[in-house]
Amino acid sequence: MPKAHIKPVAVNKKARFEFFIEDEFEAGMVLKGTEVKALRQGRGNLKDAYARIIDGEVWVYQLHIGPYSFAHYDNHEPLRPRKLLLHKYEIKRLYGKVNEKGYTLVPTRIYFKDGKVKITVGLAKGKRKVDKREDIRRRDQKREMERIKKQEE
Repeated sequence: MPKAHIKPVAVNKKARFEFFIEDEFEAGMVLKGTEVKALRQGRGNLKDAYARIIDGEVWVYQLHIGPYSFAHYDNHEPLRPRKLLLHKYEIKRLYGKVNEKGYTLVPTRIYFKDGKVKITVGLAKGKRKVDKREDIRRRDQKREMERIKKQEE
């Protein structure tokens, strides 16, 4: 089977810092035409986005897709809630986990896969301040090791 062509649009780097991502699900999104065109221009932003399960459907909120520059009258609303397309068994699994204490759904990235817009939603558990400090320390150590390695060459 040929490998799917993937073109990234937006990545939520803050999500990996703020949360432990335990599981990820790929979902489609219900979008208007101008939203797809704006995403092709790279106008997506996941910074404050989050997802919720309401009435057996998964919705993503605060996902900012900027206006399409060539649409004059029928442009989309940048922060409107958007429905995610997942299988029923995936939604049931997510619903069971999200109802546990401390779990949430966090969009991690948006990309085009074979011409279709996809979003990756992570089942996440919040990090405490100590965990964040540990990540920063580990990242600094890695950066220092790379710098020393580069100097030796």
